[in-house]
Amino acid sequence: MQEIVGESLARRLVEWGVDTVFGLPGDGINGLMEGFRRQREKLRFVLVHHEEAAAFMATGYAKATGRLGVCCATSGPGAIHLLNGLYDAKLDHVPVLALTGMQETSVLGSHYQQEVHTTQLYQDVASYNLMVTNPQQMPAVVDLAIRDALSKRTVAHLTFPNDVQVAAADEDPYRHVSPGKPPMSAAVVSYPQLPADPRELAKAAEVLRAGRKVAMLVGVGARGARAEVLAVAEALASPIVKTLPGKLVVPDDHPLTTGGLGLLGTAPSEELMEECDTLLMVGTSFPYAKYLPGPGQAKVVQIDVDPSLIGMRLPVDAPICADARLALRDLLPMLDHGPDRSFLEKYQRKMGDWRAEMTSLVDPRRSPIAPQYLMGCIDEAAAADAILTCDSGTIATWSARHWTIRGDREFYLSGNLATMAPGLPYAIAMQHAYPGRQVIAFVGDGGFAMLMAEFLTAVRHDLPIKVVINNNNSYGQILWEQIILGYPEYAVRHRQPEADFSTWARGCGAFGVKVTDAKALPGAIREALAHPGPALVDCDVNPNEPPMPGKIKYDQAKHFTEAFLRGQPHKVATLATVARDKFNELRP
Repeated sequence: MQEIVGESLARRLVEWGVDTVFGLPGDGINGLMEGFRRQREKLRFVLVHHEEAAAFMATGYAKATGRLGVCCATSGPGAIHLLNGLYDAKLDHVPVLALTGMQETSVLGSHYQQEVHTTQLYQDVASYNLMVTNPQQMPAVVDLAIRDALSKRTVAHLTFPNDVQVAAADEDPYRHVSPGKPPMSAAVVSYPQLPADPRELAKAAEVLRAGRKVAMLVGVGARGARAEVLAVAEALASPIVKTLPGKLVVPDDHPLTTGGLGLLGTAPSEELMEECDTLLMVGTSFPYAKYLPGPGQAKVVQIDVDPSLIGMRLPVDAPICADARLALRDLLPMLDHGPDRSFLEKYQRKMGDWRAEMTSLVDPRRSPIAPQYLMGCIDEAAAADAILTCDSGTIATWSARHWTIRGDREFYLSGNLATMAPGLPYAIAMQHAYPGRQVIAFVGDGGFAMLMAEFLTAVRHDLPIKVVINNNNSYGQILWEQIILGYPEYAVRHRQPEADFSTWARGCGAFGVKVTDAKALPGAIREALAHPGPALVDCDVNPNEPPMPGKIKYDQAKHFTEAFLRGQPHKVATLATVARDKFNELRP
């Protein structure tokens, strides 16, 4: 059978080591689908229910594996649906290739049905962005797109007109009138680890040795450098603060870490950032600058493999453009190994108090069920190498504070885009990538409702993912964001009663259980985790549980009060919850 362009594409993906494409067919990509069919023994096509989910799956696959994620959608509306997931990949710096269809070349420009010029639509999200118009471009442009995505850790996009998709791969339709030749390439890319410049290391060591109150802020760019991060922190007697995407870098129960930073972070992390005189940033360009040291407060050393991200938030005294692991390894011998430990010990004591406060909130006696208790039950029952995916919203707060990174556990969410609904698609992709590991999606009712059809995708692909829904029948994070601005909540709660998503799970042929009583929760979580196939636990939680910041500032308290004075509904229940939380924290 004569090879067509669609098959040339599929075969080249296989040569690059791609084994999975997430997508939804359509008449705009029939030629690509035929190519995937011809390579079906080597290239798995995961059929989804919504193209947005396909892009999230490709992004989640790339986040968890470090490999290229690939998604595919038809022309027009299908391609439009991919965008949210692709921006998630772009903003979190992971490599994803998007493949879309286009109307055949003979009708372009004639306002043909679904004629959306995706190269223009994608010009902001995709670093490499091309419409393939000649079979002679294949397969080299596939190599160029993939190499761009992998080397820049970003999104690449190729769109194929219908007629080009089914053209013979060796067809040469035009005269070659330029001195150029059709591109030639190979399915290879180099990943050199970037070592640090010795002069930059020496300057950084000088700054760090002079510090008396040194803090480390590590992000997901330090993933794979856990041992080096811990060794440098020990040498500097430095507390380790983690960004939320960087939660998996260091175990949460390690004595050197004070946990996260920001609205979802801990009070000790926030306080030490206000006190430190030296800051070592590794693999992060933490965007919330209000939580970083003030102007002139601290000397800053920043390590990042991308030089454009160094100095983005703070003036940097010693920039190091290098791989985090290599830079920390070479920096370690240059540091003092007997520094004053009083700064570290002060915040270790504070962190002990914080951990006790968080444990007090994991209270099975509360009714309605405390969301902290729900997350605590998951944390206690999950495997030592479990992967937790999370949606954006209040669930991110409960995950950040009550999901414990230990052993080989991992944690993923939409970091910089902070979009709703990726938790379920992430889990599906990661279960494909790691079929032997426990994968849990911790999602809100709002995010789950957006893409709940993908639970059926998990069932149809025999993926034993576990979904736990923190059901507060509202858009909880938006609710509290309205209040923190000083306004009463508006249009953020759904009509009672709460939905019962467990019926959807059972209707799909999977395990599903609804939990409204805290006494039933531990057993339900254990049963779901032990179930051999897909499982879902829908837990009704207290809708008036505020995701309080680690350290409440005056303006936040002032606006909170203003919202109540202006007519905040549910004020009695909310104040009762806050009072109960504070009582639990103070109770011996």
